[in-house]
Amino acid sequence: MTNPYKVSPIFKSSVNSISHWELPTADNNTIDTAAGWAGIQNLLNETVTAGSLFSTNVMATYALVYTATNAYSGGVLDLNGNIHFIPCYASVGQMISASGVVSTYNLVYTTFEAYTGGVLDPNGNIHFIPCIASVGQKISASGVVSTYNLVYTTMGAYIGGVVDPNGNIHMIPLMAPVGQKISSSGVVSTYNLVYTTMGAYAGGVLAPNGDIHMIPSAASVGQKISASGIVSTYSIISSNYGGGVFASNGEIHMIPSTASVGQKISVSGVVSTYNLVNTSPGSYVGGVLAPNGDIHMIPYSAAVGQKISASGVVSTYNLVNTIDTDAYIGGILDQNGNIHMIPNTASVGQVIISNSGMNFPLSACTHSFFNKY
Repeated sequence: MTNPYKVSPIFKSSVNSISHWELPTADNNTIDTAAGWAGIQNLLNETVTAGSLFSTNVMATYALVYTATNAYSGGVLDLNGNIHFIPCYASVGQMISASGVVSTYNLVYTTFEAYTGGVLDPNGNIHFIPCIASVGQKISASGVVSTYNLVYTTMGAYIGGVVDPNGNIHMIPLMAPVGQKISSSGVVSTYNLVYTTMGAYAGGVLAPNGDIHMIPSAASVGQKISASGIVSTYSIISSNYGGGVFASNGEIHMIPSTASVGQKISVSGVVSTYNLVNTSPGSYVGGVLAPNGDIHMIPYSAAVGQKISASGVVSTYNLVNTIDTDAYIGGILDQNGNIHMIPNTASVGQVIISNSGMNFPLSACTHSFFNKY
């Protein structure tokens, strides 16, 4: 099994080139976050610098095979470069191959609001994060779909997940009063949280120091899980966010759902806010870091795209598809540097073609710093 956390040499661009580097070798169950962050930051610094020299984004749409109301919520990039949509109400799986072919496949378990978000584990399996589902479901590295038992299930239990430095998958609690995780060996267990409330968090992000930060939806405090498994809370300024993004400088940006301001967490843990251009309620859910350092917010009900540049400038841009309500939830960066928006109720796929001139290698795109919701 190829280790998804081992980055192979970066390919040479026809326009510019990035120096050779690799993330430190690790086994399939651990991530060296300190050294891993140093390697990722080298990559980000070089792609941001190079990407700033190239043209602006191009928006495009493409046909889907299967569409339905609330069909999918979030996506995961696998080790072959395929993007898998995570089924919410969908009765079939759907994916975009590395060559751009859209296809469907059979699932073992489906129900309404089954899963929201997914993660790639250190062994190459894609795990769906259970929202209302009573069983876990995963896609193996070889493409086999199977289910497994969970310890805790409830209505609206979890939204999104993050892989910690030890290779454990942590599910982010929305309604659940307990945390739930899947060990690198596949053992499911629960643990105590410090803070719980209805609709508490939606999605999480792995910080450079190995902490997992839960993104506050209705929560009045932030909550994080340290690399050693300690759960703690901290003060935030605002709530009402859906998903977060790891920025090129190591900051965590929360994506505004109904929030009227942006909010971020610095590498040292300082929480601050900043102005947005578009603050329409329910605008965005999830975001993606582009190779040039821009953070793109994924439009849910927004009529315009919104992004944050590597230097912190917030701006908007035109979308191609704006007629579908509840259009997209979450997005994935593919190995060509393009950002695919994951269709929730959208009737077409939508992609941001970065034209950055520099792309992240596939093995970096599948790293826990990026490949999660």
